[in-house]
Amino acid sequence: MKKVAIIGAGITGLSAAYYLEDAEIEVLEQSDRPGGKIKTYQRDGYTIELGPESYLARKSIMTELATAIGLGDDIVANQTGQSYIYAKNQLYPMPGGSIMGIPTEIKPFLETRLLSPLGKVRAGMDYFIKPDKMTTDISVGAFFRKRLGNEALENLIEPLLSGIYGADIDRLSLKSTFPNFKEQEETHGSLIKGMRDQKKKAPKKTETKGQFRQFRNGLQSFIDRLAETVTDKGAKIRYNSEVTAVQQSGDGYLVTVNGQETYYDRVIVTVPHTVFSKWFEDAPLRYFKHMETTSVATVVMAFDESQVKNEENGTGFVIARNSDTVITACTWTSKKWTHSTPAGKVLLRAYVGRPGDTVVRDHDDAELVKLARRDLDKMMDINGEPEFTIVTRLMNSMPLYEVGHIDRIHAIQRYMRETYPGLILTGASFEAVGLPDCIAQAKSAAEEINKDNYIA
Repeated sequence: MKKVAIIGAGITGLSAAYYLEDAEIEVLEQSDRPGGKIKTYQRDGYTIELGPESYLARKSIMTELATAIGLGDDIVANQTGQSYIYAKNQLYPMPGGSIMGIPTEIKPFLETRLLSPLGKVRAGMDYFIKPDKMTTDISVGAFFRKRLGNEALENLIEPLLSGIYGADIDRLSLKSTFPNFKEQEETHGSLIKGMRDQKKKAPKKTETKGQFRQFRNGLQSFIDRLAETVTDKGAKIRYNSEVTAVQQSGDGYLVTVNGQETYYDRVIVTVPHTVFSKWFEDAPLRYFKHMETTSVATVVMAFDESQVKNEENGTGFVIARNSDTVITACTWTSKKWTHSTPAGKVLLRAYVGRPGDTVVRDHDDAELVKLARRDLDKMMDINGEPEFTIVTRLMNSMPLYEVGHIDRIHAIQRYMRETYPGLILTGASFEAVGLPDCIAQAKSAAEEINKDNYIA
């Protein structure tokens, strides 16, 4: 039986442990808890996410895993579907029928005040601009500027897409993040035509549930159940276990944990690149030493409902980067997730931190709360001080997928298979940052180990 080390007990590491078969598994976690960035805080009837907030329902692998470990009945869908964009010093509803800001219905697009008449005409030119074959990677910004113009990019596309990846859209790789947009454009001769066709072919909705999913007791309940499940199947989770080196030794690897070396036949590394890049000096892996990250923070504020006047029935809003704000988005948590907040209370969650800025590093918690409140007062009518606030800093947490990223990753993966057989690097620094994407990468890594019959 193979002895396998999984470095990191975040969602990727625990999922890898779940999918591994016929192996003696040790999960090595530097901290004293599982889950990594996922952390749920509960008090006085509140269920508050301090890290990731939810996951996309259409990426079904997380729902399938949750169901397999007995949490299927705990899954809840977001209660409100309308989202907003703050641009030109005002909140605007996202135009109906748009997919990630890309218009697919004419009437809502013509009626929106997010774009000027000239901006709408420029976006409509997408129908007449011939696509170029993408022989090399390009930025998301360059692609959308060509197809829809600057105004649509800045007021519709960028607030949504850059928020997902915490990245500068003019440096963000199209091939690594949204290759489907380019495929649709080339197939149909127009991005809008392609997205309209995709929408037409999508299965008809038979329910009114929103596109996001959560758990009644928060994402931490999923992590806790997953950790319990892998422990029940025989895996050992070793907390407060810091890995400082991984070295080849015969057909396996010596892993230095808290200063002591332990031999493993196979190793799956799921920690961020900012951690594992210190362990390798190979030229192909030096990419990770220079791969940039964005530091972000969330500011949670709880109020009595009498303090907040908010007539909009939506999930929250994202903010165009040409706005004079520190926050980049805000979730109306108590509206989006009714299970999160006691009756009569309002929960808001603001996001702080843009690529290249140092606001999260430069300010203490009280200052971040003050800055977030200053911005929220521009968009909502809030009276008095919050009943409590929670600031969570996620330093260097968002890896930047720059142009050329996925090609470098594929080259690194080939190099690892040839040079370090049985050692797999995976996780959010590689192919996608969403929670279901991390599970999918974990499953792929585990299956690669499962197929390895080299060891009896």
